Amino acid sequence: MTQIDRDLDALVGEWLTLQEAAAALGVSQNQVRQMIRNHRLLGVVRGGELAIPAAFITNGTILKGLQGTLTVLADSGFSPEEALRWMFTADDSLPGTPLDAIRGNRGTEVRRRAQAMLL
Repeated sequence: MTQIDRDLDALVGEWLTLQEAAAALGVSQNQVRQMIRNHRLLGVVRGGELAIPAAFITNGTILKGLQGTLTVLADSGFSPEEALRWMFTADDSLPGTPLDAIRGNRGTEVRRRAQAMLL
């Protein structure tokens, strides 16, 4: 495991394998891959296997407001690892992490901050 992987692990905490994410959402693994391609979810390869942050899936659904933020970050040129780091790193202006703000139904505020990084 590289230092980058350890840093992401410290930020993200719990990960789901592709199979676990598919089971949690009640869909096929191919559908989860498509969700990642469509920026509905974000996954990175860890230890040779695709992994998705468990925090992105709640009660059998994808966290509301996540897709818009992931799309803005991807359009801004963020790699999946950079997007994860941004989503899970505390921002004093929110307060908390962007993910905390999305969980608190403040996705629009998070997307504004993500868009502002482009300027």
